[in-house]
Formats: sequence, structure tokens, C-alpha cells
Amino acid sequence: MTHADLPAADRNTALPEPDPAALPVSSTREVWTRLARAGREYRSTLVWVVVLHALAALSALAAPWMLGLIVDSVREGRDAGGIGTMAVLVVAAFLANAALTLVSVALSIRFGEGVLAQLREEFIGAVLRLPLEVVERAGSGDLLSRTGRDIGNLNHMVRFSLPHMVVSAVTVAVVLAALAVIHPALLPAWVPGLVLLWVSARWYARRAPDGYIRELATHSDLTQGVTDTVEGAHTVEALGRQDRRRTQSDRQVRRAFLAERYTLWLRSVWFPQLEVVYQLPTALTFLAGGLLYMNDALTPGQVATATFFSVQLAHPVEQLVHQIDNMMVGFVSMRRLLGVGHAQETVREARNRPVAGDRGVELSEVRFGYTDTEVLHGVDLQIRPGERLAMVGPSGAGKSTLGKLVAGIHVPSSGRVRVDGADLASLSPQQRRAHVILLSQESHMFRGTIAENLRLAAESADESDLWNALEAVGAADWVRSLPEGLLTPVGSGNTTPDPARVQQIALARVVLADPAVLVLDEATSSMDPRSARHLERSLSGVLAGRTVLMIAHRLYTAHDADRVAVVEGGTVRELGTHEGLLSRGGSYADLWHAWHGD
Repeated sequence: MTHADLPAADRNTALPEPDPAALPVSSTREVWTRLARAGREYRSTLVWVVVLHALAALSALAAPWMLGLIVDSVREGRDAGGIGTMAVLVVAAFLANAALTLVSVALSIRFGEGVLAQLREEFIGAVLRLPLEVVERAGSGDLLSRTGRDIGNLNHMVRFSLPHMVVSAVTVAVVLAALAVIHPALLPAWVPGLVLLWVSARWYARRAPDGYIRELATHSDLTQGVTDTVEGAHTVEALGRQDRRRTQSDRQVRRAFLAERYTLWLRSVWFPQLEVVYQLPTALTFLAGGLLYMNDALTPGQVATATFFSVQLAHPVEQLVHQIDNMMVGFVSMRRLLGVGHAQETVREARNRPVAGDRGVELSEVRFGYTDTEVLHGVDLQIRPGERLAMVGPSGAGKSTLGKLVAGIHVPSSGRVRVDGADLASLSPQQRRAHVILLSQESHMFRGTIAENLRLAAESADESDLWNALEAVGAADWVRSLPEGLLTPVGSGNTTPDPARVQQIALARVVLADPAVLVLDEATSSMDPRSARHLERSLSGVLAGRTVLMIAHRLYTAHDADRVAVVEGGTVRELGTHEGLLSRGGSYADLWHAWHGD
């Protein structure tokens, strides 16, 4: 059975086209390069692992070697005292094997934990450097799948599969060398099994990586679907789209099932062949030993020793082959984890130009769409340096999308967004964040102290800077009332302030970051109207001199702005001052009167 053998409906479902919005997957060569680097960094540890386990494998050979000598001694009628000495040596060899194995396994685990810690740190660093545009385009499901399932696969590969493969490979080499010492003619008994292993492993290796990549991709898609369904459950129910979401979820589950069924089929074809690989060489070794004995080339004890060696060799070979499959899964997961770094590297290298510096924002013929649906249609808008522009309009009109374009989270499909005189698409993510900050209604309190949360925006800020920022947003009083003030632990596992206070901390971070352009996307929506009004008034002094785009659903925000832009249907329908738009009697006037209940 191959992919072509599946029914047409299953082929289309099991092997979807790669999602162009998904995060990249690195090449096989890059994974080998990274593993080679780890090998160089931990060379001494790996050398000791190999040496110690080679000694452990040699000590494990003592028992079958001595048993062979005992067979010959008994057969030749030698003194029983010599047999007793050999029995003592066997016990000593077992103890030595246990001690050497313990130390070599401990070193293997140390190697695995060190490499795993490095890979985790590199992955987290790459995730934190991802441009928001890339994260939003890929969706949270892909990222969650990589941080969860792929990290788990990598854990198993580095902690268990790699050390076991090294140990098994060393054991196989030592035992084959011991067989050659007994008689070189015994080695050909392993040739048929190794040839079968090579052929079947190549067949599996040509198909498994792509199968596992598809399997992990379908899990990313399934995770995204579940996340969307849970987060949008109320919306789905309100719109009566439960059946549609259920059908889509069933489709995603079936795709994941078919992708897993394909890799399961590969294993079900490959693994039975391996049983022959384990058993055939033992029978052939015994047969070859018998022939050599008949030709007086080996003693009965040597034939027994060779057979014991062959039986002993089956286990490390089985372990080696079993870990190939685990390595395959971990290898694919590592390709997906390393691929995250490519998303930020591509953007950074392609967009690194200087900033001009006039502190204004200009949108020229800007168009933008999600997938195939265009939501902004040729928007022209200019925000003068130091101006506060409020953007209002019905839900789904494109206000937040415009805010994300100004913040550089999205790049327009066509047209230009200029900030400080420079095309935003020409700036690196670091440059964008240095000049434009977007503060949305969804803020987060990180695990740590209040001070650590504030210093995320300015690492060098001293205590007076932190208090000044808190004063600016009206948060100083309640922070002072905390048991340890700025040093009070907050976030996961600690006391977390209510959403309004979390938003105040987020606003204080904005004050510390001191951006030239600030985008406020309904940043006070988590507060009650009175608290939000008080906060916005206290921010007036902080916002002075900055270019501010305020996306508002409470119209008193528009009342306080220098100008108001009304967004409807993906375009700017009206633009002017609060009083001017009211006197015009258009969409803004209708919104204002409806909000006031006139």
C-alpha cells in the first residue's frame, strides 16, 4: 500500500497541500549541521560515553566467553578449581559491566540534557523574535503544536534515542569484533540480516520523513481548529454555525487520522521484516560454527560462545533499529523547530533601511486582505506629527487592521505605509518596535515582579522612572498599597491584578518605551467607563508631542482627539474634527447621536 493506493477522497484529505502561511520547516542538512555542532561542543563527553560503553560491552562478553571455556574444560575433563575461578570472573565481569553502564548512561543523560537545554533556548529565542505579522498569518495552532508536540518529540530523541543509538552502535561493533576474534568466517553469517536491514531501512527512510511532516502539520491544523472553536464558541453559537464548525472539525480530525494511518502502515510493513534480521543471524552463526567445528576450526566451547554472542547481539541491533523510528520523528520535529528561526531571519534580512525622522504617518493607496478577502480598499490617510487621530466605525470595518498596518504587524498588499518618512515595509521588526508601539485591549501580566514587568519596555529604567510611569497612568497608588510595592510578585502562580490594572501596567510600559508613534486599539476597553475616562485624561500629558492613532469604540475618545476618521467598508468615509463632522450630519453624526441616545 502506498499513497497512490488510498481512495481518491482519502488521498486528498490525508495529504493536503502545504499551507503557505504556516511557519517554515528547515532542511535536513541544517539539522545534521546543528547536531554536528552539538557533537563538537560535547566532544569530550561523547568520547567518554563511547569509551565507557565499549568497556561495558567488553565486560558483557566475559560471561559467554567463560561459558565457552567451561564447556571445553568439562569436555576435556580439566580441574574443577579452574572452573570455579572462571565462575568468579564471570561474576566480577557482571559487576564491572553494571558499574561501567551506570557511568556511561549518566554521561549520556548529561549530554542529552545539555543539548536539549540549548535547543530549547534557541527555539524560545526564535519564537520571541518572530514578527507579529508572521505569527498572525501562521495562526496560534502551528506555534502551539511546535512548542508542545514537537518539543516533546525532541525531548525523547535527545534524552533517549541519541544515547541509546550510540550505546547500541558501540555494542554492535564490539560484539562483531569479538566474533571476528573467534573466527573471521563467522562474520558472513550476519551479512544476509544486515543486507535485509539496510534495504528495508532505506525503503522506510525514503517515505517516513514526509509522512511525519504531514502528520505533524495536520496536528497543527487540528490544534488551530480547536483553538478557534473554543475562543469563538459564543460567536459560533450566536451566528448558528455549530454544524459548520463541527463539519470542519471532523474534516481536520480525519486528515490527522489518515496522516497517522499512513505512518502506522509504514511501521507495520517495516517492523515485521526486522524480526528476521534479529533471528536469522543467530541461526546462521550456529550453522557456520557447526561447519567450522566439523572442519576442526573451532571447539564446541567456541561454537557455544559464538552463538551466545550472536544472541547477545540481537538486543542492541533491535534497540538500534527501534531508535531509528524515534529518531525519524524527532528529526522531523527538529526540522520544524529550527524552521521557526527562518521566519524572522527572512524578514530581518530583507527589510533593513534607515529611518528619516519627521514623526508622522502616511498611508497611500493601501490595500490589504486576509487570504483571498480584501478588507481595505485603497486607503489614503495622513496623521500629522504630534496629532491625535481617533478612528471610529462599525465592527468589521477595518479599524484594527489599519492599526496593525501602522504598527507594522501587517504589510499592505499594495500601497505604502510611511512612518517618520520611511516606508514601514523597509524597516526591520526591531526598528519598527523602536518607533511604533501598538497597545491592544488584550494585555498580559508576566510572571515576575511589578518592576520586572515594567522594565520589559526599558531595561535601564531606574526606580524613579518606574514610579513616574505609574503616576502617568494613575497606577502609583495601588502599586504602593501592595505588600512589597514594585517588588510584589505577580503573574502565573502569584497574585494577578484585575484586567483594568493589568492594562494600566501595559500603558506604563508604553510610557517607558517612549515611542514616536503610538497605536491604541481600544486599549481601555477592559476598564469601566469612569476608570477608562479618568485614565485617558491622565494620559493626555503623556501623549503630548506624540503621533497617536486611537481606535475607539467609546466616542468620548473621538471627542478629545484632534481629528476623527470614520472607517466603513474598508475605506475612510469621513475625516475631520469632532465639531466639523457633527455639523456635516454624516455617518459620524449618526454614530454620535446613537451613542448619546439623542
